[in-house]
Amino acid sequence: MTRNSKKEQLENYTVQYGEVCKENNRIDIDLYDQYGVKRGLRDKNGEGVLAGLTNISWIKSQEMIDGKRVPCEGRLLYRGYDIIDLVRGFEYSSRYGFEEIAYLLLFGDLPDKGQLKEFKEKLAMMRTLPTNFTRDVIMKASSKDIMSSLTKSVLTLASYDKQAADLSIHNVLRQCMMLISVFPMMSVYGYQAYNHYERDDSLYIHRPDASLSTAENILRLLRPDMKYSELEAKVLDIALVLHMEHGGGNNSTFTTRVVTSSGSDTYSVIAAALSSLKGPKHGGANIKVVEMMANIKKHVKDVNDEEKIKDYLAKMLNKEVFDKSGLIYGMGHAVYSISDPRAVIFKGFVERLALEKGRKEDFKLYSMIERLAPEVIAERRNIYKGVSANVDFYSGFVYSMLDIPLELYTPIFAMARIVGWSAHRLEELINADKIIRPAYKSVMTERVYKDLKERES
Repeated sequence: MTRNSKKEQLENYTVQYGEVCKENNRIDIDLYDQYGVKRGLRDKNGEGVLAGLTNISWIKSQEMIDGKRVPCEGRLLYRGYDIIDLVRGFEYSSRYGFEEIAYLLLFGDLPDKGQLKEFKEKLAMMRTLPTNFTRDVIMKASSKDIMSSLTKSVLTLASYDKQAADLSIHNVLRQCMMLISVFPMMSVYGYQAYNHYERDDSLYIHRPDASLSTAENILRLLRPDMKYSELEAKVLDIALVLHMEHGGGNNSTFTTRVVTSSGSDTYSVIAAALSSLKGPKHGGANIKVVEMMANIKKHVKDVNDEEKIKDYLAKMLNKEVFDKSGLIYGMGHAVYSISDPRAVIFKGFVERLALEKGRKEDFKLYSMIERLAPEVIAERRNIYKGVSANVDFYSGFVYSMLDIPLELYTPIFAMARIVGWSAHRLEELINADKIIRPAYKSVMTERVYKDLKERES
């Protein structure tokens, strides 16, 4: 039997029995309401099931008025500080904010000058990989899926850590700070390996510069000439801060909590979080926005014609065009309704970068769709809460202007969110002493066992 015929037989078998799996695993959707099960751990108003307590961040999308929940402008607080004030603070002083806000999330307070200087120095000291790690781990079996490459690298780092399983807080903090430091290196090197071995392009492996910020080092590592403008680095820095943390209920952070509660090591916990983030319903959304915008520009002859844009958006909702998912990507959020504060903050910086990059017309199109899409969705959907642009709507546009390849969009999200994951891992270890184990209601019917010879084929 040839290899191709074996492959064909296996494919036919899995296709046939894939249908069997579908048929025997379907659950009547009405049973979820009957038993009060909140699908996705959210109620019909989008309110998440309360699963724990946190002091790391707070998301506000509603307020109580006359005893009723009323949607409000979205707010995001890190350790009690409004994200708008935090960004305004370091942007006004022309500082890079990633390291300062990482300190805040990890330790609970804003650093003074001395503490910030020391923290930056320690991160720079940790921004190194084991001897030959890049050659022996990252360069081997290169893949277009940089998230999988990053996950492989994180798990392999455990082999180099003699205290990998030590759950003492100081050791976990060391591990988390090290991962925060090396995520950009492992991600960008993973992309460079793919670009070289799979796309037959030149190979660039640049060393990070200890004197530079995380955002500056990402651009330095990625670009062949290691050059970038100050505005490019500042906008990327703000993108990292805005993606750094978003409550304990988002899928990857909840995964971090769940796996931490089992007593697993830091490397396994972060690998699990990465596996969650890479899902297109979570960290991959900004890629879909960029693809959607390219599709609109291709099929709408006059992108300045609002009526034509509205018609095309309506066709998207009707599953007639683009990927026929019925979604307008970058619109709507599980929590926010009137506005996503991250998108509000980001938009001003995006406009500045668009002007520098000669992408004014593209920014105009994004702004138009941000305004029109909620109207189209409201006309054609029975929505239980408002719809507004989320941070992913603009982040993909920013990454494209920074000449960041699509393969690195989600890894950049991970380079930011590793800080939030680390803070939640530490909080879970310090406060919780129970493994997370929610209940599932069984709806099966008990059956009588039949011997093999009695079963019908």
